[in-house]
Amino acid sequence: MTIHTIGTHPVAIGKNPERSRDHNRRVVLDIVRRHGSLGRAHIAKLTQLTQQAVANIVDELMGEGLLMETGRLRSGRGQPPIQFAVNPDGGITIGVEIAADHMVTVALDFSGSLRGQRIAPLKDTTPGSILSLFSREFSGLTGSLGGRLLGVGAVMPGPFEIDGMTSVGPTTLSGWAGVDAAEALSEACGHAVVVENDATAAAVGERLFGSGLSISNFCMIYFGVGLGLGIIQDGAPYRGAFGNAGEIGHVTVVPKGRLCPSCGQCGCLEAYASVYVLKQQLAAIGIADSEFADLERLHAESNPTVMAWIEDAATYFGPMVAMLENILDPQTVILGGALPDAIIDDIVVRMGVLPTSVASRRQRELPRVMRGKTGQLTAALGAAAIPLFDIVTPKLEISPGNTISA
Repeated sequence: MTIHTIGTHPVAIGKNPERSRDHNRRVVLDIVRRHGSLGRAHIAKLTQLTQQAVANIVDELMGEGLLMETGRLRSGRGQPPIQFAVNPDGGITIGVEIAADHMVTVALDFSGSLRGQRIAPLKDTTPGSILSLFSREFSGLTGSLGGRLLGVGAVMPGPFEIDGMTSVGPTTLSGWAGVDAAEALSEACGHAVVVENDATAAAVGERLFGSGLSISNFCMIYFGVGLGLGIIQDGAPYRGAFGNAGEIGHVTVVPKGRLCPSCGQCGCLEAYASVYVLKQQLAAIGIADSEFADLERLHAESNPTVMAWIEDAATYFGPMVAMLENILDPQTVILGGALPDAIIDDIVVRMGVLPTSVASRRQRELPRVMRGKTGQLTAALGAAAIPLFDIVTPKLEISPGNTISA
């Protein structure tokens, strides 16, 4: 599949051979999803598929309930063309964020709209306790919705299977080292579960539903309990060889600095700019068990501890953004996750003038740093988006000769 470029955005187009049917289905679904409503001729033009190929694919997707008719477009002479859109009732996906202190379960319909959510506190992170809660939350949500289940995704804090860094600190999940999480979660709910790094899933969620909707290459600094980085490259998540790409929480920012609460090393970014550290600092002044709404209120009140943490975070994120730009050359860096929008906005403002990097161009379509739009549900939405992403998004890869193919 050849990629045409509009500005700096690669645009997937289809292949006409029969063997590419699955790919072409994804191309059509992706084009329709991003444009909202299109006629067959317009789909054919955008995908560069033949009108007959588009007609066959649209009929097939209509028969499966994944597309629906939305009426005729009134324009010009002749018979107005029938318009097609993604059918929200085509099915649901379930996403679960399993964090160190809470579990979020969400359901998305096929258009990506939120159909249901449940948030439960998590005190015991051992496998037995989590699997029991996961089963209850999954059953409670799916039982209230009905509909065809298209897939289940779950996200957990990384890194995965790293000696001395997995399941050893308060920002990780204790007792999960050596456990096949996907198999255990699948058995607990009776459906196949895809397990993903939380920051990677958050970036997928932002790509499908948030600030990254029309951005093909971006980095997302994700605030979970700890810190992670999701990378979207040419429209798809970059995971690395073992699924641990983007573990920026354990990049040393202060040599011989503070002890990291998770890995035991000194000077990690997570020891200065994570939500866990913010909550620990609040606990030290008598504000214990601070939740999302508490952080929102404390920031509105200009609480000195919160404001000092924001200043610290901004100080360390500035050089980190420049480093990511120099290494990965993204279109932008997005900040998002389990923090109120106002706090993230404040961090971005206080970062001020960023260090010079390859992104220091006078003419830019996007700011170097921006806030995500999916809020505290980011990771769970990303988890639900993982199976949806596989259904509706063309798979792109760089082929010899610098063309992008699928």
